[in-house]
Amino acid sequence: MTSAMQVLEQSVVVFSQNYLPLCRVNIKRAIVLLVSNKAEPLGFSTAGGWRVHSPSLVLDVPKHIRLTITSGERMWKVPPVNRREVLRRDHNSCQYCGSNKRLTLDHVIPRSQGGPHTWNNVVTACERCNSHKSNRTPFEAGMQLRTKPKAPVHPTVSFAEQFWINVQANLE
Repeated sequence: MTSAMQVLEQSVVVFSQNYLPLCRVNIKRAIVLLVSNKAEPLGFSTAGGWRVHSPSLVLDVPKHIRLTITSGERMWKVPPVNRREVLRRDHNSCQYCGSNKRLTLDHVIPRSQGGPHTWNNVVTACERCNSHKSNRTPFEAGMQLRTKPKAPVHPTVSFAEQFWINVQANLE
């Protein structure tokens, strides 16, 4: 049997009105959304979930809920290309060797060769790799990027992609 504390540590996936997975919320937040009629259980989530008892109410909380209210989608802008954001995107590690010591920013195509200061051209590099690469492209320096640089995506899009990858993996 599951203890009350274990149930309260669970999370519920929240979908938008048009069934886009938005985020995970803790079970307490899910209960508030359900009781206030701001969300409804999703039909495909009848299997699984939790039964929560209070002095005056017994509530079945499903693993997936759908918002019934229109959430004014907040505008999300791609963050500026700066040191903090590039380090966050690259998980504080050199994109050439994987080190997390003495990190700098590197332009994949050097600015002197016409490389722009954009998300697709700036990566995190340790001082050693940055000085070895110098004023050359990775190909010219005989180096290879661990990941292709790209702009960050909206957090909801990122969550939705990961959600559907997990759903597909569970079906296989």
